[in-house]
Amino acid sequence: MDAHSRGRADEIDPADQWVLNPQTGNYELRLDHSAGQSPQPSQAPQPSRTDRTPSGGPDSGITGSGTRSGGRRTTPAEAPVPGQRRRPAEPDTADPVPGSGRRVPAQSRRKRKQGASRKKKVLLWTGGTMAFVLVGGAVGAYAIYSKLNGNLGVVDVGTAAKPASIKGPLNILIIGNDVRTGEGNESYGNKDNVTGHADTTFLIHIAEDRTNATAVSIPRDLKIEIPECPTKVGDTTKVIPASVGKRKFNESYGVEGRDPGCTMRTVTQMSGLPINHFMMVDFNAVKKLSTAVGGVKVCLAKPINDKTYSKLNLPAGEHRVQGEQALAFLRNRHGLGNESDLDRIKQQQQFVASMIRQLKEETLDSPTKLLDVANAATESLTVDKGIGDAMKLTALAKELAKVDLKNITFLTVPVVDNPDEPPTKRATVVLDSVKAPQVFSMIEQDVSFTEVKKKEADAKKARSQAQAKLLQGPKAPASEVRVDVYNGSGIQGAAQATINWLQNEEGVLRSTNKSNAPEKAAKTTLSYAPNQADQARALAAMMGLQATALKQGTTDAGEREPMTLVLGADFKGAGVPMTAPTKAPDVGQVEADKKVCAQ
Repeated sequence: MDAHSRGRADEIDPADQWVLNPQTGNYELRLDHSAGQSPQPSQAPQPSRTDRTPSGGPDSGITGSGTRSGGRRTTPAEAPVPGQRRRPAEPDTADPVPGSGRRVPAQSRRKRKQGASRKKKVLLWTGGTMAFVLVGGAVGAYAIYSKLNGNLGVVDVGTAAKPASIKGPLNILIIGNDVRTGEGNESYGNKDNVTGHADTTFLIHIAEDRTNATAVSIPRDLKIEIPECPTKVGDTTKVIPASVGKRKFNESYGVEGRDPGCTMRTVTQMSGLPINHFMMVDFNAVKKLSTAVGGVKVCLAKPINDKTYSKLNLPAGEHRVQGEQALAFLRNRHGLGNESDLDRIKQQQQFVASMIRQLKEETLDSPTKLLDVANAATESLTVDKGIGDAMKLTALAKELAKVDLKNITFLTVPVVDNPDEPPTKRATVVLDSVKAPQVFSMIEQDVSFTEVKKKEADAKKARSQAQAKLLQGPKAPASEVRVDVYNGSGIQGAAQATINWLQNEEGVLRSTNKSNAPEKAAKTTLSYAPNQADQARALAAMMGLQATALKQGTTDAGEREPMTLVLGADFKGAGVPMTAPTKAPDVGQVEADKKVCAQ
């Protein structure tokens, strides 16, 4: 029988037998007869249970036979059996039994305390083991954290990223970079492109209460005006001028030195929405992520065999694609609908929705898979400084994970064919002037695109209350309302149409057309002085302005000074109310929990 077994057989805990040897710095097994040397099992007498004085008791800190010194347990040269430690105040180790003349050994007297002593020893062993595991885990976690941090690319986009609380509503731009660097990627064309452009991009909105999220695809071939863009180059800032006229959306990144902040500014100008963060992924990210999750499930309504471009060859039905095949699936548009970028976007939405389902259903419960996904994601990910480390990214991912799959909506920003192109050669699109502002307005007002009845009802109630509060108080007669109207909508003749309606239909005769605004406006605004509040309430009621559209100044206006009305991209026509819709327009949206086959 070994020492461990002998000690346990006689109720000695092994924790009392291992002692630090100050000469070697190692822990050694010491039995009762040992004195500075490692015991020889053949010579060791049968050990007895050692008594441990509770911390802070009479033996605390004393030296001598079988006691502790300086917090370290010492052993005598010769230890009597039984009992290795004695209390000075109790030299006699046995008590008489009343009326018998016999003495009961001290060991028997103290045996009832053994349960408490045993518990303390178990706690010491368990606590030590747990401490080792936790320290080891912390070291491992730090190594993983450092690795993931080292993987990330971080860009300072300055004021393009609008500050926001992680617990509030969030707008995140996911930019697909079409750079061809990386093995096999040059086959997708333009192998000399080493910077890339903004390929299909997702605007992700996460509702403040986390009941829903919306992913809006922005086509790369959308013609849009790109604003002036301050871009940091080393320690200096270079201001890249705005585009002359409308350009393709994909030129908002990579062209003329534009950084991801330029893409963020372009989306803000287009939608009126503040963008809080960006993430940029490239072709390599698709290949690595799809492999890390074990392949992404996709579905085709009919077979695709593209021998010329993407080289995708899949029969109809369900498939699990990864690596190069996954990238080919995302890049392919031949054999789909009209073979346009819009058809490809639907396929990309299907892919991303399927990946989200798999992450939630198959990956989150597997630490190994989760680490593989995190490593693959960060290796090909570039982000803004606000989420530029693994902990912040994790916090952001947790916020998105709170949203139920059925309440994550994918849709494409409403567009129409570019009217400036001939019908037979249309290759680009422009925003739908009616439906696109409705979509952006719903996002701004945090209205769900899914059938979340309570959310829609609460949003409608909140807007009604804000509108009612806005209109509380006296309203000036229409004849006393003075307003200058500027056209920032981009719609030709919008200011004059509004003047005609105000004067002929509403009786606001003191309204003036001030032509175009200094710059395009995403949202309609009415600026007024405190002493013009009654006029503002009257005009807001006529036009159905949202509460957020009214901007009150701090100083009173002169007697004949007019208010300023700037028509924005949300202008739908003279006399058309500008309040946000409570239900989503029909824009072909689909929820993330729905399995849809690409047509």
